[in-house]
Amino acid sequence: MMSQTPNVPGPDQIRRAPKVLLHDHLDGGLRPGTIVELAAARGYAALPETEADKLGVWFREAADSGSLERYLETFAHTCAVMQTRDALFRVAAECAEDLAEDGVVYAEVRYAPEQHLTAGLTLEEVVEAVNDGFREGERRARANGHRIRVGALLTAMRHAARALEIAELANRYRDLGVVGFDIAGAEAGYPPTRHLDAFEYLKRENNHFTIHAGEAFGLPSIWQALQWCGADRLGHGVRIIDDIEVADDGGVKLGRLASYVRDKRIPLELCPSSNLQTGAAASYAEHPIGLLRKLHFRVTVNTDNRLMSGTSMSREFEKLTEAFGYTLDDMQWFTVNAMKSAFIPFDERLAMINDVVKPGYAELKSEWLFRQTSTTSGSSGASA
Repeated sequence: MMSQTPNVPGPDQIRRAPKVLLHDHLDGGLRPGTIVELAAARGYAALPETEADKLGVWFREAADSGSLERYLETFAHTCAVMQTRDALFRVAAECAEDLAEDGVVYAEVRYAPEQHLTAGLTLEEVVEAVNDGFREGERRARANGHRIRVGALLTAMRHAARALEIAELANRYRDLGVVGFDIAGAEAGYPPTRHLDAFEYLKRENNHFTIHAGEAFGLPSIWQALQWCGADRLGHGVRIIDDIEVADDGGVKLGRLASYVRDKRIPLELCPSSNLQTGAAASYAEHPIGLLRKLHFRVTVNTDNRLMSGTSMSREFEKLTEAFGYTLDDMQWFTVNAMKSAFIPFDERLAMINDVVKPGYAELKSEWLFRQTSTTSGSSGASA
């Protein structure tokens, strides 16, 4: 009798599966060749390598340090070449193209406007250049037979003092391509509560925000992001595992913070490859995503920084499939979680789930079914 359980998807099916991405940094996803060309055009001579292939390797090796602070240092080079309208437009357009080519149908891509002002652009000009680039990338993707929608998240740097200004910027552009707000940067010593004025402003304006929390600093960072600041989602949030006890007999006990996160269905923007690089997890097989998925937390799968991690959404799912034996049903579960947690209006999220995500996975599952039927039929004929 034929098995009723869908098989573990291979790389081709994973690539073609519709995927939703909530945590991806624009300045962490450049093509190495683009960095080389933009550096030459701007006269930026500090790149550690000037050949695209070697530069890509350098970024991955430099980021693979086990330290969040060292990981963040690699962004000096990408930000250095993203200081003009043309450069920002190009990077944003290529970002949308690359994600669409990888099967991503919806993405929220974040960046910090305050890091792109050294050549004289205003904050507004930065946002408009990136938004225009995303729209161009969407058009190019359609021309290549792919569909993607990209929304921008405006990020404030947690060590700086411009969070309220960036929050106000995000609110002004909320109907023009910007879907929410974020804070990022080293967590230790820079708690989210330093930016309460920005979060209070966003709540008064009924706007959405996520907070990088629980990546390197642990439970206090998550607690502050939720209970003091009111975050809609947790950027990473992987350290919630520290509030979960697993007994020798396999029994699980959730602490009060972990219970709150699960009960409230607070989305966790988990980024497995990045977590390995920054020391938040030792291996894919040991990554907390396995337990969190079993416990039905609102888990999503993300890339964080595609350049620094040498990754893509397809690669993330390939690694998780290898580690946990995830099937197409699991992939769909993660993807629906992400789409439910997006910052676009409810009816648009629902349409994406019902008209894009679920039909896409149904088609992939039907491929498996017909392959299995063909194999079964062939075997019966051979033995007759």
